[in-house]
Amino acid sequence: MAGIGDEAAPGLGDQLDAVRALGWNLLELRSLGGVPVAALPEPDFARAADRIARAGVGVVAVAAKIGDWSRPVTADPAVDLAELDVLARRCARLGTRLVRIMSFPSGGTAEPEWGRAARARVRELAHRAEDAGLVLVHENCAGWAGESAERALELLAEADSPALRLLFDTGNGVAHGYDAPALLRPLVEYVAHVHVKDAVPLPGGETAYVGPGRGRAGVEECVRLLAAHGYRGAWSIEPHLHLRPHLSATGADPGLGDPDAFVEYGRAAQTLVHRVLKEEAHP
Repeated sequence: MAGIGDEAAPGLGDQLDAVRALGWNLLELRSLGGVPVAALPEPDFARAADRIARAGVGVVAVAAKIGDWSRPVTADPAVDLAELDVLARRCARLGTRLVRIMSFPSGGTAEPEWGRAARARVRELAHRAEDAGLVLVHENCAGWAGESAERALELLAEADSPALRLLFDTGNGVAHGYDAPALLRPLVEYVAHVHVKDAVPLPGGETAYVGPGRGRAGVEECVRLLAAHGYRGAWSIEPHLHLRPHLSATGADPGLGDPDAFVEYGRAAQTLVHRVLKEEAHP
C-alpha cells in the first residue's frame, strides 16, 4: 500500500506522517509545497530526498505533468522532454523507476492528427525513458489514450518499449464516462501501477469522490481483476476528497489535502484490497 502524498498535505513532513500513521513505508510523490517534483529548485529537492531517506520511506512512483490535463498535444514537446530529463536524475536519487504520464488532451486538434501526434510524442518519451532506466506508466485519464482500451493498446504497440506500461486508476471512469472494469479487462497484463479511487456521478455531469468501495467506480471488481491476473505492484491511494489538482485549470480552488481523511481512506482501502487478495488466494 502507498499513497500520493499531497492528497494528505502540501508539506513533506505531513505527507510522511500520514503514510507512517498507516503503518506504510511507500510514498508516491506529485508535489511538495504545491510545486511538482520536477519543478522544485535543486536544493529543495535534495533536502526532500534526504528527509525521505532518513524517514525510511520509499518512493514508489513520481506523478509527472507530462501529457496531463495542463499540456495539450499542441503544446511545446520540449517542455515534456525537459521534465523527463530532470526526473531521470531525480528518480535515480529517490530510488524509483516509475513516472506517471498521460497522453495529451487534443487542444482542439481533430482526429486523426491528434492520435498521430500523441502517439509520436509518447513513443519518443518512452525511448528516452528506456535509455534512462525509467518506466513511464500511462494513466487512464486526460489524453488521447485515456478512455479507450483500443487506443491504450495502440499507444503501447507504437511505442514498442518496455519503458511504457499502464497506470490504472480505479475511479477515473466515473468522471470520464466509462466503465472502469470493462476498460481494465483487455489491459490488465500491462498494468504496472494502480491508483485506488472511488466516485459517484452527480447531476449535471459533476463527480463526487467517496471512500473506496462506497461509490460506483467498480473498485472491488478492478482489484479482483488485477489480483486474479497476478498484479504485484503498489496500490496507491488517491482519495481526491480534499485535493483535486485538475481544478486549478478552471480557476477553481483545488484544495490542500487532509491528513486525517487521508489516513481514514488509507485504512478503508487497505481493508478492501487485503480482503480481495485473500479471497483470490483462497477461493
